[in-house]
Amino acid sequence: MSIPIFGDQVTEERAENARMSAFVGAIAVGDLVKTTLGPKGMDKLLQSASNSSSLVTNDGATILKSIPLDNPAAKVLVNISKVQDDEVGDGTTSVTVLSAELLREAEKLVEQGRIHPQTIIEGYRIASAAALSALEKAAVDNSKNKEEFYNDLISIANTTLSSKILSQDKAHFSKLATDAILRLKGSTNLEHIQIIKIIGGKLSDSFLDEGFILPKRFGTNQPKRVENAKILIANTSLDTDKVKIFGTKFKVDSTSKLAELEKAEREKMKRKIEKIAQFNINTFINRQLIYDYPEQMFTDMGINSIEHADFEGVERLALVTGGEVVSTFDNPEKCKLGECKLIEEVIIGEEIFTKFTGCKSGEACTIVLRGATEQVLDEAERSLHDALSVLSQTTKETRTVLGGGCAEMIMSKAVDTAAQNVEGKKALAVESFAKALRQLPTILADNAGFDSSELITKLRSSIYNGMSTSGLNLDNGTIADMRELGIVESYKLKRAVVTSASEAAEVLLRVDNIIRAKPRTADRQQQHM
Repeated sequence: MSIPIFGDQVTEERAENARMSAFVGAIAVGDLVKTTLGPKGMDKLLQSASNSSSLVTNDGATILKSIPLDNPAAKVLVNISKVQDDEVGDGTTSVTVLSAELLREAEKLVEQGRIHPQTIIEGYRIASAAALSALEKAAVDNSKNKEEFYNDLISIANTTLSSKILSQDKAHFSKLATDAILRLKGSTNLEHIQIIKIIGGKLSDSFLDEGFILPKRFGTNQPKRVENAKILIANTSLDTDKVKIFGTKFKVDSTSKLAELEKAEREKMKRKIEKIAQFNINTFINRQLIYDYPEQMFTDMGINSIEHADFEGVERLALVTGGEVVSTFDNPEKCKLGECKLIEEVIIGEEIFTKFTGCKSGEACTIVLRGATEQVLDEAERSLHDALSVLSQTTKETRTVLGGGCAEMIMSKAVDTAAQNVEGKKALAVESFAKALRQLPTILADNAGFDSSELITKLRSSIYNGMSTSGLNLDNGTIADMRELGIVESYKLKRAVVTSASEAAEVLLRVDNIIRAKPRTADRQQQHM
């Protein structure tokens, strides 16, 4: 008979049940996203129950972030996909699927042979070390040769985009993403690349603009272009030239007094504008509104003004033009102005934008995405963001490995070899790790509708016989040379997938007790007093 030691509203799962719960949750999450893996992966349509917004995506992290899960093990997988997204930007589905497959294998071992989870963990550690060292040996570094490295980057972008919505126009977008990243000159700060989504046109109408585009216009009666712009970027209120009657009580005995009040307000505003004019600028960009009177004064002084350039716009502009965001105007000599060669109004689609060309920080550029619907544009932005993230990481860690299941199979071969030198039950765990790695190319083949068991057997024998560049050609279901096809992936991405997945599997394998409790409420605290 079990003696209750927990308060009410607390449930406990022990040993086998707890482990089962962890396995089942993780495997279910893996199964949820695994159909999105690879160039023939499918998308998920997620619809919110509270409002009618819907989301179509095949980005693993986005899918998992959007679904409220209750199972604690499932949450661990969601977290590793988020970390993968933040660290490398792509490979979110792979890391979730690999982790789920490792747990699926562990479950079999625990069920069949009564192998203790700690033994499995030790085996997995040996295996992941062997896999990572094989991956490092297989990695190639072309960063010394500019042309080959450029081709590598294009290939990585192609590989990343081939599993996304942009796969139809991947040549166009790969070049677009690679050019944008090379402008950053080795920085991984994607803030310099602005993405603007404009509905209309088709995806292939998207383009890269070598300047910064702001979705705002100049004030009325101001020239449509400014050359050699000196820009003051400010965050200050310029909307007090009229007395705001709402919410204010004035007691005046004649209307002339009210006029005096307004005049005082105008004087105050005039002094502020005169201070701003001392900066010797020809463009003033404000984060807040600019009323008619100050705008008129700017026009008279030959200064172009833009109002309400929202926070992100202002921050990015400061970054791009080399200026600072200013809120007080007393010391012009201490302030850094932004500079660019030309500011002009341009029309994209149906809308008018202001374009800054020849910015001081030459890394800046804007990618304009066109597409038929909001969902298409959002998914295109997510896909492009994945490609940009991976490319920017590759400019830092320049090594690359081959995709199409090639890297996984090389690792699986190394793990199988390591298993032969391990004694006892641990060897079974090491072999299981190799099996889990082989699941990734298997899922790729399944998603493309080919006979995976036949293909993977062929791929395995090809790689085990020393043809180390073989991988899956998923267009026609054959084994091909990945180097020739240009199916290249980032070494950092693959390394992150293996390390994160094996660590997450290890965390969940250690679980033998799950205790669920509702949060403490006032009445529960009363009871404890």
